[in-house]
Amino acid sequence: MTTLALPRTTLQLTAMAVPLAGWTLHTTVLRRRLTQAQRDPLTTTWRREAFTTRAQRLLERHPDQVVLVIADADHFKQLNDRHGHAAGDTALAAIGARLSEWAGHRGVAGRLGGDEFAVLTRIEPRHQDLRLDHLARLMTRPVPYSEGLLPLAVSLGAATPAAVGRRDLPTLMRAADAAMYEGKHTGDIIRARPDHVRVPSINGRRAGRPGTNTVARAA
Repeated sequence: MTTLALPRTTLQLTAMAVPLAGWTLHTTVLRRRLTQAQRDPLTTTWRREAFTTRAQRLLERHPDQVVLVIADADHFKQLNDRHGHAAGDTALAAIGARLSEWAGHRGVAGRLGGDEFAVLTRIEPRHQDLRLDHLARLMTRPVPYSEGLLPLAVSLGAATPAAVGRRDLPTLMRAADAAMYEGKHTGDIIRARPDHVRVPSINGRRAGRPGTNTVARAA
């Protein structure tokens, strides 16, 4: 029986392909792990830093078409106390999923911390009011939990560059946050106005927000 010898060039290419294939797999795994590290494990939305990076990029590319929304769960401590922390986690996961669904492939949703979220997405100006009203209704739907339904209430504030007269992300977030606080517990989504930009803030967040340092200088 005769054994056919492979050409030297074929052997060389095969030898080169093995480490290249291994390196490609290694790179893919590292990229996947990096992406997972940038995601909030409970809600699968982006963590604050990753959200900010992606939102800034969208804002720079489409400054006249973006809407930024700050979302904050209402009565979240009472929900945890009454139904348990597993129920609270279920509510947070539902908020994240609904914001991501609303943002779609043209936007980005992130968990800023605790029960506070942000979402920025592209919407043509003529459709923005309709889409925002839809979001407000979406966030009031009860959440299936343990053979029943959890009540869900989320305060929302929205800001656009056209409405507040500014195009930088920190200012838009501040204005949306102030608008959200103005409508806290009302069930309405409040559209930011230019005066919301002038609300005092500390370390980039509205004065009085949990986690702010009241000793610091207000911006």
